[in-house]
Amino acid sequence: MTELSLLNEQVSALLTDEHSAIANLANASALINESVPDLNWAGFYLYNSQSNQLDLGPFQGKVACMHIELGKGVCGVAASTKETQIVDDVSKFASYIACDSAAKSELVVPMLKEDGSLYGVLDLDAPILSRFDQSFADQMNEFAKRLMSTID
Repeated sequence: MTELSLLNEQVSALLTDEHSAIANLANASALINESVPDLNWAGFYLYNSQSNQLDLGPFQGKVACMHIELGKGVCGVAASTKETQIVDDVSKFASYIACDSAAKSELVVPMLKEDGSLYGVLDLDAPILSRFDQSFADQMNEFAKRLMSTID
């Protein structure tokens, strides 16, 4: 079993029979932060349908941007396209929003409700270039899916 497969098993076990969205998101961000090396931020931005933007949710790391417009930055692009974004070098991402100058690469996974509508995004930042690959992204998509099964 790979380290990320184990992480997915751990999140399922941790959140069994717990349906508080905030508690689950908080514990999920802590689990990622403690289990995945070479990260400097792990957390969530949640979709606010009233303002049509992403609002900061539970996270582990330095102070973060509070609101992100859809289509702006890596999180906003992932949210608007509903597609996972792997960015090897954030300095080369056209609409990158620099909340932490230590971030060098980023992975953002959209979190969708059962009906396909946007719930939010899982955002991971790393202090090294090219930290994330497709295999890692696939495992984090599974992580987000398992997490959403406790919320949705």
